[in-house]
Amino acid sequence: MLNDRIPTTLKPSEVESDSTNVASRAAWRAVAVPNEHGGWGLTIEPVLLGLLLAFSWSGVAVGAAAFLAFLVRTPLKLALGDRRRKRSLGRTALAGRIAFVELVLIVSFASAAILAAGWAWLLPVVVAVPLVAVELWYDVRSRSRRLLPEICGTVGITSVAAAIVLAGHGATELAVAAWLILAGRGLASVPFVRTQIFRLRRGQTALGATDAFQVVGAVVALGAVAIEPSVVAGAISVVVLALAQMVWLRRPVAPPKVTGIRQMIFGFAVVGITALSAAILA
Repeated sequence: MLNDRIPTTLKPSEVESDSTNVASRAAWRAVAVPNEHGGWGLTIEPVLLGLLLAFSWSGVAVGAAAFLAFLVRTPLKLALGDRRRKRSLGRTALAGRIAFVELVLIVSFASAAILAAGWAWLLPVVVAVPLVAVELWYDVRSRSRRLLPEICGTVGITSVAAAIVLAGHGATELAVAAWLILAGRGLASVPFVRTQIFRLRRGQTALGATDAFQVVGAVVALGAVAIEPSVVAGAISVVVLALAQMVWLRRPVAPPKVTGIRQMIFGFAVVGITALSAAILA
C-alpha cells in the first residue's frame, strides 16, 4: 500500500532540519533576489534589443554582465546599508558573499567582451555610471522607491542596448538611437506606474507631472530618429505608449497585476518593433 510508505510522524531532528532548510532558502531569496518586479523587464529589454540589432557573443557577455549588475544591487545595498549603520546581522555576511561572487562574474564577462570586441562598447557604460551611482546612493539609504533613483536607474540600464550594439560592431548612430528609444520608454513608463500605484492606494492625485514625463519620453524617443532614421517605427511605438498612458491616467485604475502585464507587453513590443524597423529600413 502507498500509504504504508508515508511516515505518519517526523522525528524532532527531521522537523528541525526541514525548518532550517526552509529558513535558509528564505534568507537566500531575501538577500539575492530583487523584489522590483518591473526591474526584470527593464533589464531584459535593452539586452534583447541590443542583440536583435547587432548579435555577437561579445554582446551576449555584455548582456550577462548587465543582468548580473541588476541582481547584485540587492545584496550590495543590504551589505553596504548594514555597514553604513554599523550593524552586523545574519544577512550581512551572506549578502557580502553573494555580492562578491556576482561582482567577480561581472568583471569576468566584461573582460571577455573587452578581449573579443575591444573597449568601444564601454563608452555608453561610462556615460551611464553617474546615473547608476545616484541609484546606488539611494539604495544604500533605503530610499530606492523615490522617483529620482528609479528614473536614473532606468535610463542607466538602457545604456546596455548601446553597449551591446557597439560590442557587435554596429554603427554608433544605431547604438545611440537604441538607447534613446528605451530611455524614452522608461521616462514615460516609470512615472506612470508610480502614479497608478499612488492612485490605487490614495485616490486621485495631480497628473501634470506625469503627463510631462509622457511628453519628455516621446520627445526623447523621437530624437532617436534624427540620429538613426531606421528606428522610426520604434519611436512611434513609444509615442503611442505615452498617449495610451495619458488616457489610462484618466480612467479607473487597473489592478497592479494588469498594469504590470501591460508594461511587460508594451516593453517587449517596443523592442520588437524597433528591431524590425531597423532591419527593414537599414
